[in-house]
Amino acid sequence: MTDADTTTATTDWHAWQESWDRQQEWYMPDREERFRVMLDMVEALVGTAPRVLDLACGTGSITARLLARFPDATSTGVDLDPALLAIAEGTFADDERVTFVTADLKDPDWAAKLPHDSYDAVLTATALHWLHREPLADLYGRIAGLVRDGGVFMNADHMIDESTPRINAAERARRHDRMDQARRDGALDWAEWWRLAAQDPVLAEPTARRFAIYGDHADGDAPSPAWHARVLREKGFTEARPVWCSPSDTLLLALK
Repeated sequence: MTDADTTTATTDWHAWQESWDRQQEWYMPDREERFRVMLDMVEALVGTAPRVLDLACGTGSITARLLARFPDATSTGVDLDPALLAIAEGTFADDERVTFVTADLKDPDWAAKLPHDSYDAVLTATALHWLHREPLADLYGRIAGLVRDGGVFMNADHMIDESTPRINAAERARRHDRMDQARRDGALDWAEWWRLAAQDPVLAEPTARRFAIYGDHADGDAPSPAWHARVLREKGFTEARPVWCSPSDTLLLALK
């Protein structure tokens, strides 16, 4: 553990987790349904006591839902964001089922920092869109090397089908209308959430380090589900396809 070790007694990590969830739900109202389907497929393919890699774990949203549903599961969370990792480490400080690793997924050797050579499931959500296609394809190859035979990888993210521009425009307009109304009703957006984190006596310093690493926002790609499925098969998975989608979001599953 790092910063969380000395601040757990005075920081309400649960409140930060809740505020992160609410901020994310402003963008993705179907977020919990997406997590439910993700865990349904974990159970269907690798059982109820999986060894999981929570990739780009952030505050540990996937890990929290994983352990609530499957108490015999274990999780390794990996991320580079010092502020979100501080919340994750504080939340799970006393849980021996959880390990956190600080690593940059753009580093070709990031997997060497993990405590295990293979995992039953690698799960990620709302994270890999900050990578462009080439580094994302490279990452998919490294993930394929970590998933055991018969194991799964799932990526839930914004994946754009560029062959449907009118549908995309209509969905985007409707989604932003809803978001604008929620904002008027008091919902926090991404920028406001980070502004509050920067003012918190515990999170201010890791938040400053976070923005030194990432800048204001990532500028990656959001290729189509078909692109993701094709590249995952090319990188070593035998099957890959969406298992859930909303008008703006897709959960894509790849089987080793």
